[in-house]
Amino acid sequence: MRNLSILKFLNNRIGWLYVISGGLLLGISLLGLFYSSVTVTVPTILHIILDKTLNMGWLTDVAKNEEMIIWNIRLPRVLLAFCIGASLALAGAAFQGLLRNPLADPYTIGVSSGASLGAVLVLFFQVSIVGLGSFTLPVVAILFGLISLLIVFGLVRLSSKSLAIETIILAGIIISAFIGALVSLIISLSDRESMTQIIYWLYGSVGMRGWSHIQLILPFMFIGSFILIYHYRELNALALGEDAADHIGVDVKKGKTFVLIGASLLTGAAVAVSGSIGFVGLVIPHLVRLVTGPNHRHVLPLSLFIGGAFLILADLMARTIIAPKELPIGVITALIGAPVFALLLIRERFGKGGNK
Repeated sequence: MRNLSILKFLNNRIGWLYVISGGLLLGISLLGLFYSSVTVTVPTILHIILDKTLNMGWLTDVAKNEEMIIWNIRLPRVLLAFCIGASLALAGAAFQGLLRNPLADPYTIGVSSGASLGAVLVLFFQVSIVGLGSFTLPVVAILFGLISLLIVFGLVRLSSKSLAIETIILAGIIISAFIGALVSLIISLSDRESMTQIIYWLYGSVGMRGWSHIQLILPFMFIGSFILIYHYRELNALALGEDAADHIGVDVKKGKTFVLIGASLLTGAAVAVSGSIGFVGLVIPHLVRLVTGPNHRHVLPLSLFIGGAFLILADLMARTIIAPKELPIGVITALIGAPVFALLLIRERFGKGGNK
């Protein structure tokens, strides 16, 4: 009986995809912790992490500078890159499933632009809402992301009776361009110090961030991820079209609302702590869907794992290609993501042409 279970698992392609994605994430995470200007051995890295998390008192044999490098600098950076990549990829998968369009992602439909505007306003005016404290930045970013999304859908409703997918993408691009102009206006009105801070933030980075930024994103990441993964059935039904989903007993309005809220939570929190990082939510879900099929029961969690691993790798490249200088991580994701997505679109177009 046990042998049958093992054989069943070995023949389960989806099961192997989870194993491979988990191994990939673990390997890239260790690489991100190991490889830098100062080399710390893998056993020492594991020694430090286990001691700090389990409080075993093993650090007497570890140099203080190695402990500080791993625990205070590299580990928060790797974890933050994972959280941001996972959030953006999961949100992108949800938006693509909801709108039934591979071009849909937090950036193309205006959510990220709205979140960026909210974060820039907080940075510019140095706002701190009473009762929120350090959570002011992600909360405002999430609210502005939701507002921009509502404006996009409002424009679509005014221009046509049905929520045509192409119209949503077009409205998102229009809103993103307008918000980009507002952000440029705020930058031009800023003093030199604020301008430098805002521009550096807009480039997208996970550098110079610590455990406090992980504490900012984690609550929203957990809630948003739970909402989306819990509602994978609604996304599967909506892939058939709203009318078909309604006929099989799915509450379309409620399902869409939860998906939009969950994806906006993930996007707003990710943008708030990292700035603008594009192409993660566009490319990763598309790649995952090619190997898993359209079932969001697997597309969503695998996008989370692969998206997190991808951004850890992109961050590693950003800080090593021109070391000791560092590239904005958004530059790396665009340089990798744009050609890959172009190839995917060409492949899909030729595939459709071949079928005809």
